[in-house]
Amino acid sequence: MQTRNHILIFSFLTLAFWPGNIFAQTLPANILEKIPTDLSLTVNGTPYSLAKSEISTWTKEKNYLAFEAGYFSEIENINFCQYEKSLECRLSLPYENQKNIKKKYTLSIDTDSIKNFIKDLARKTNKDPLDAKFEITDGKVSVFALSSPGIKLDEEKSVQIIEDFLLTQNFSTPLDLPTQKIQPEISSDSQNNLGITSLIGTGKSNFTGSTKNRIFNINVATKRFNGVLIKPQEEFSFVKILGEVDGEHGYLPELVIKYNKTEPEFGGGICQVSTTAFRAAINSGLEITARRNHAYPVSYYNPQGMDATVYVPLPDLRFINNTPGHILIETKIEGKELIFNFYGTDDGRKINIIGPTVLERKPDGSLKTTFTQQVFDKNEKIIQEDVFNSNYDSPNKYPHPGAENILTEKPKDWSNKEWKKYKSEHNM
Repeated sequence: MQTRNHILIFSFLTLAFWPGNIFAQTLPANILEKIPTDLSLTVNGTPYSLAKSEISTWTKEKNYLAFEAGYFSEIENINFCQYEKSLECRLSLPYENQKNIKKKYTLSIDTDSIKNFIKDLARKTNKDPLDAKFEITDGKVSVFALSSPGIKLDEEKSVQIIEDFLLTQNFSTPLDLPTQKIQPEISSDSQNNLGITSLIGTGKSNFTGSTKNRIFNINVATKRFNGVLIKPQEEFSFVKILGEVDGEHGYLPELVIKYNKTEPEFGGGICQVSTTAFRAAINSGLEITARRNHAYPVSYYNPQGMDATVYVPLPDLRFINNTPGHILIETKIEGKELIFNFYGTDDGRKINIIGPTVLERKPDGSLKTTFTQQVFDKNEKIIQEDVFNSNYDSPNKYPHPGAENILTEKPKDWSNKEWKKYKSEHNM
């Protein structure tokens, strides 16, 4: 009777405690054989096929040792409890019954593997919401790109659905994973709620004399900013909106200032766009948080001192929309003039620009300039004053390809008119 009692106690404690929670979410050993070969799941109406090899990764096999009456163990060392150091083992399995230990295995759900599968699936199926884009037509805001909601896979519920699918073995029921709809911040019908009622600032620059490739790049980059909305107190990043700059994104090679040289690279000419955006922000009375002048004076950015160079990822042009409403950017090209218009809420501010003024000019072409931005509120109280100093090196320090023989000083037998023309042709 003592042995039988031990066996009964052992059987009960094994299910409850030993050796760990083996029997939680246990699956039949032949479950994979029952799963149809054409099984698929759907996410937001889109089907995704599932191979058995994929489903098999959602399970794991675990080997363990357990008591089985009538079975004579082949294990040489039958003192099992010295390895399974638990009170339950010692209470439930007397030494004489340890010769009945048998190696077994169980198939169970691998939750971590299912979670990894769902995360990978989410990267394929998730879709960010798209804000509406607007334009100015006849002085009014109109929609030119509709908003659309985003989709996000509900990962927690999806894991539970797959676990239930394996446990219930209801393979005839389609696996339809739940999603959450994400609404865009700017909907197509919100144009009347954005506070876009007035032209608050304009920036202009002239790119006369630009090469064909440079003009092409200016057009490509300019289109990236047309219709962009800047929320109140949002920091605008030129580089973030610009995105990748390479041949795959539509740019051509053109001269850029890089590593103490002026050399061809995809996107040359984009600084014409950033410079114009900088001027619009200045004239709108916005707070500039990041701006850098070019390494040397470039004729496309006259008057000198009001330019902004950019390069992915740095330097960047950034500013904060410190107006009460959204700002809508309108870009356009008229002839060889690039224009940025900022539309928003007129809060009565007045902007005064002092300069730009040349502080120092040297024979080698180097410059020092300054200008001041003053912003007054509707009561004529100054609310912002920023000084923008620019230091430009000599262009001679950044030679163009094949520019080794370019003259840096006027020959004695040249007239001033000839020298002026020469400098203009070589962007000096």
